[in-house]
Amino acid sequence: METTTPLVTNDAVALGLLAVILGLVFYTESSPHPFWRRFYRYVPGLLLCYFLPSLLNSFGIVDGHASKLYFVSSRYLLPACLVLLTLSVDFAAIARLGHKAITMFLTGTAGIVVGGPLAILVVGSVAPDVVGGAGPTAVWRGMTTVAGSWIGGGANQTAMKEIFQVDDALFSQMVAVDVLCASLWMAVLLFMAGRAGQIDRRMGADTSAIEELKRRVERFHAEHGRQTTLPDLIFIVALGFGFTGLAHAVAGFIAPLIESRAPGLAKLSLTSPFFWIVVVATTAGLLLSFTRARRLEGAGASKVGSAMLYILVASIGMRMDVGAVFENPGLFVVGFIWIGIHAGLLIVMARIIRAPVFYLAVGSQANVGGAASAPVVASAFHPTLAPVGVLLAVLGYALGTYAAWLCGLAMAAVAP
Repeated sequence: METTTPLVTNDAVALGLLAVILGLVFYTESSPHPFWRRFYRYVPGLLLCYFLPSLLNSFGIVDGHASKLYFVSSRYLLPACLVLLTLSVDFAAIARLGHKAITMFLTGTAGIVVGGPLAILVVGSVAPDVVGGAGPTAVWRGMTTVAGSWIGGGANQTAMKEIFQVDDALFSQMVAVDVLCASLWMAVLLFMAGRAGQIDRRMGADTSAIEELKRRVERFHAEHGRQTTLPDLIFIVALGFGFTGLAHAVAGFIAPLIESRAPGLAKLSLTSPFFWIVVVATTAGLLLSFTRARRLEGAGASKVGSAMLYILVASIGMRMDVGAVFENPGLFVVGFIWIGIHAGLLIVMARIIRAPVFYLAVGSQANVGGAASAPVVASAFHPTLAPVGVLLAVLGYALGTYAAWLCGLAMAAVAP
């Protein structure tokens, strides 16, 4: 396939473009002009922060996959913002979110496990060649890597590639299916977040626990809020990046140690440095919430963390190529059907247990997107809900390999 050189190859320039996009979105979203007020009544600003950067990649202005911006954002800014967003976490209020969050997460996992085989059956009944193949090039083998990614993360995806011996060319195609389908689904979830109140009222959802959590956070801000000073900002940045450095140091020691001493634990993602970065950063933030550092929330710690999160959102969006669907439409049809089954199960379960759309969105994204994007979706509902997304995503890492392996066996059984 012919490759073209993007217009912008300098990451500093690409970062500047992302910053301008974020600035324009925030400027127009806060504008009193009637047009923009009507526009943002229907289109969430966070969705634009995600979608507009994808146009840079789709039209060849930047190469989102060659760029290092996502790597920097996910490895440096994500851990820092996890620390800052969990700094003032209210354990008692989050505990009240209770079993519904876990139920929706596990329903999302079940949707991925059963959705893969069902998608093969549906597409195979119409176009068996699309989901056919033999040996390492069998489509069902490639789909196991998508299952690993959508339930756990990159480590689980790689594990599936090795376990089922997936052909490299097929793996590349499946990565495209993974990224595009997951990206478009995340866009849908962000849109739902912007209309959560209307959706919850229509579904008769019980939002009392979430509203109580928001009220407690607002009371905390009212009691401890103050004018931010330069020392405050320095302390906030020091905590965020200081513990990011610690997370990398711990991950760089523990992951190789486990890989050499107990390689079998790779099935639980325990040999993945990124897994430990997320765990250590989140744990650090949770522990800091019991100390005087919690008071930095009154000086805007979560706002600094949210700014980092928006840069991460833009860098994730920059990796999406809307035009990729036309290169191998059959596989993308399989992917969209798969995501549709996952979504359908979540909607049914949400109606049964009267779960708010927040549980549906975060339970889904903790599966499909993992730790890099689950807090993004959670924060779209309220910044203080970000830890819920992180904790569920970590659970996904633990389940990813096992659940994807079961999904792979089922897909092998139904493949033409």
